Amino acid sequence: MTAVDSRPVAERGTGSGQWTRGARIRAFIALTKPRIIETLLITTIPVMFLAQQGVPDLWLVIVTVTAGYLSAGGANALNMYYDRDIDALMHRTSNRPLVTGIVSPAECLVFGISLAVVSTAMFGLLVNWLSAALALGALLFYVLVYTMLLKRRTSQNIVWGGIAGCLPVVIGWSSVTNSLSWAAVILFLVIFFWTPPHYWPLSMKVREDYARAGVPMLPVIASNKVVARQIVVYSWVMVGVSLLLWPLGYVGWFYPAVAVAAGVWWLWEAHALQARARAGMTGSKLKEMRLFHWSITYVSLIFIAVAVDPFLR
Repeated sequence: MTAVDSRPVAERGTGSGQWTRGARIRAFIALTKPRIIETLLITTIPVMFLAQQGVPDLWLVIVTVTAGYLSAGGANALNMYYDRDIDALMHRTSNRPLVTGIVSPAECLVFGISLAVVSTAMFGLLVNWLSAALALGALLFYVLVYTMLLKRRTSQNIVWGGIAGCLPVVIGWSSVTNSLSWAAVILFLVIFFWTPPHYWPLSMKVREDYARAGVPMLPVIASNKVVARQIVVYSWVMVGVSLLLWPLGYVGWFYPAVAVAAGVWWLWEAHALQARARAGMTGSKLKEMRLFHWSITYVSLIFIAVAVDPFLR
């Protein structure tokens, strides 16, 4: 592991008083990582449609989405608090609020804990306590297991740490039904097997950043061939799991049609990346970001199909 100075810029003499109020507000919003949360929310709302087998209550959707954003935002803020030392070493995270000093570590810690408390209370009082427990479990797993235990110790960090990112699917179901089901479990597993082949291509692109910070992401410690092979394996399992909703009777014809078409295209891109890796291509010729960008489109299409399917049965 690389020895680093655990004190970010904010702890080396840069105060927050020099920043405008607008800049400070934007910085606190940035602590929640809103772009990542967009992906989490697009997996929550469609599942609510599936659980309802139609249009869920609008107020319930608004409360679930708001509480979900606050919960995930709290987890992300606490992640930035703990990772402020390595964030200062990586180019892709060098502009985060704790690195620039616009937010102090103490402010970030209080902000993250406050979001955790508020979001859990919102879920419990306005949705149901099952959803509250799932949301709090996701937050604690992300912070305590992924951030503090796995991220800096194992190349399988994103595999098991990704469990936290799968739980919004289950929360979407539980918010409507106050229960769990195999449909929620299947969609949980879709996101579980989607996360590594989604994130590893990005890690291949920025492997030098992770290596500099001493974070053993799989592309840091393994060759492109090994990483691409793992991507292909997870991709096949993901596509196979995504089709289980149909034989179990949770969806009609529309969802499996979309899942098959999107899955075939995903597998084409995954195998193409593996072929380029086997050929020894590197740099821009590897085109690893093609699969990363497609992975976002894929998960969007799958969950849009989840939401639309109840209206076409």
